[in-house]
Amino acid sequence: MPTEPRPATLRVDLDALARNYRTLRERAKPGECAAVVKADAYGLGVERVARRLLREGCRRFFVATLAEAQTLRAVAPDAEIAVFEGALASTADALAKIEARPVLSTLEQIERWRGRGRALLHLDSGINRLGLSAADAAALADRRELLADLKLDFVMTHLACADEPEHPLNAEQLARFAQMRALWPGVRTSIGNSAGTLLDGAHRGDLGRPGIALYGGNPFASRPNPMEAVATLTAPILQIRDIAEPATVGYGATYVATPPARIAVVGIGYADGYPRNLGNVGTAAVRGRRVPVVGRVSMDLLTVDVGAVPQDEVHVGDAVELIGPTVGVDEVAAAAGTISYEILTGMGRRLVREYVEAD
Repeated sequence: MPTEPRPATLRVDLDALARNYRTLRERAKPGECAAVVKADAYGLGVERVARRLLREGCRRFFVATLAEAQTLRAVAPDAEIAVFEGALASTADALAKIEARPVLSTLEQIERWRGRGRALLHLDSGINRLGLSAADAAALADRRELLADLKLDFVMTHLACADEPEHPLNAEQLARFAQMRALWPGVRTSIGNSAGTLLDGAHRGDLGRPGIALYGGNPFASRPNPMEAVATLTAPILQIRDIAEPATVGYGATYVATPPARIAVVGIGYADGYPRNLGNVGTAAVRGRRVPVVGRVSMDLLTVDVGAVPQDEVHVGDAVELIGPTVGVDEVAAAAGTISYEILTGMGRRLVREYVEAD
């Protein structure tokens, strides 16, 4: 009897996540290794991800917002939680209440956080996003009344091109950061994201704060991926169409199937986070065999040409791999003209999230 097809599912291998963290922690020595779990742990589910990282000994986490810090605090009551957006007028009281540690990026935030608790200080060394400018840092160094009430865990910066280790801006930023952070001798540093953590101590500082590498994405632009895949995205075949004469497939008639052809209709679409622009350019897999995505990706469905798969090996209800061991997340991202970060964080809310854990 045919079985009911499983819904579109995001499978998260928590053991692979743990092994990635161990690799990063080892590379971070003699410094420490935190974990960036913003955006719901890059779309994979912060509660389960954080619990596994806590089991691995991780005690420092970074998130983007107050709401993310509050969610994480419920899971990790004793962890040190740093919040990238800093101490805003609308969030400072709530951050202090849950003992989160803002990453302070402006003189106004520093004034606001006086006497409230521990924090991190963000120095902008050349990415020109968040962080104190060199002029702001010098002004702060002269304001001893502010510094007296500022309890700093780390002085940090962020590299714009760590994923390209040979890029000259990396050396420029490190030099600027060294000059700026000299105003706070004795305070530990945090520099490296995923790529920086894997490079060396100069790009990492005393605390690495990897993100994408934890979740299996390649932290480098043009090097082999040193990390283990964590996420697998599958969806069921809902119908198989045998094409006996030339026919268009999907909205806009952008693909013409030439007989003999077999088209499998798959239960996933852009509402689930599979990019619409992968129509006619994406790749999926059926039983480990790569098959092309043909026609437009619609809200709830996409179509793949399974003509090259033996007929007795593909059936209604079978799972089609959209991201996984055969079609990696970085390959999917490249075909979509984006990066693995966007693919993972865009995974839709109606996907079933399944967690695998044996260790």
